[in-house]
Amino acid sequence: MDISRAEQRVLHTLAKGGWIDLERDDDRNIIARHLRTREGWGAPGLTDRVFRKLKRLRAIRSRNGGPYRVTRAGLMLVRAEFDNR
Repeated sequence: MDISRAEQRVLHTLAKGGWIDLERDDDRNIIARHLRTREGWGAPGLTDRVFRKLKRLRAIRSRNGGPYRVTRAGLMLVRAEFDNR
């Protein structure tokens, strides 16, 4: 299955140890999403459309209310790149 360049970038960050933090309001609605590298730095490229598509493909998952991380299915979608950019 082909996925877009933006989705590839997000999956590469997650595959290298990154995660996605969600900010929620008092009603538990998502107000912001933050893509983090394994060092904890913010990374660009995570839009609402990309997040929803990766969830629909089951490429990312949250366990026990924790941050979203890549799944085995997500690792299979990532194409290998020399410099991971």
